[in-house]
Amino acid sequence: MSNPVLETRGLSRDFVQGSETVHVLRGVDLAVGPGEIVALLGPSGSGKSTLLQAVGLLEGGFGGAIRIVGAEAAQLSARERTAMRRDRLGFVYQFHHLLPDFTALENVAMPQLIHGAAPAAATTRATDLLSALGLGHRLAHRPAALSGGEQQRVAVARALANRPALVLADEPTGNLDEATANVVFSELLRLVREEGSAALIATHNERLAARMDRVVRLHEGQLQ
Repeated sequence: MSNPVLETRGLSRDFVQGSETVHVLRGVDLAVGPGEIVALLGPSGSGKSTLLQAVGLLEGGFGGAIRIVGAEAAQLSARERTAMRRDRLGFVYQFHHLLPDFTALENVAMPQLIHGAAPAAATTRATDLLSALGLGHRLAHRPAALSGGEQQRVAVARALANRPALVLADEPTGNLDEATANVVFSELLRLVREEGSAALIATHNERLAARMDRVVRLHEGQLQ
């Protein structure tokens, strides 16, 4: 593998519950190469979300090392970690978390404007992404006027808006019915590949996992 976009070494996470210590992650070593789409497979409670929170730099308290596009997470300041999340990472969650008072177009343009893009460029990029996901006719609709599948497509477009090196997705179709999930998942994979991003996608669905480049299995906090 060429220089990985994401690499963890000995990643661990413990939580204290009363008098007991729960070991959620137990020395996880993982690498995701440029343009590679990796399925993180495991049942509920196996530590998938905790792992994604760690590599997404969303919280601290982890042992071991995380390297993203060559940068050691432990050596980044709070401002640099924020910039890393904004500029190099894209996030897709089970629930879309769209801004309810903004249109689909505005939801996808917003992270670009925060990144420093010119409004015209952000609008063009948002329009192109949403059109690629079949939402060219829904640009002016707010989330409440969109179906669940459409909302999740907007979330996918938003995650890719700043051309991230790495997309992190946590059960991105887990809140959709099976037919809609298949469509949205297919579009997610297609667009990630077209954009050239790497991706780590957590799921408990073996069938969806088999459609990715590689599968890693997390069981009781350890990769198998």
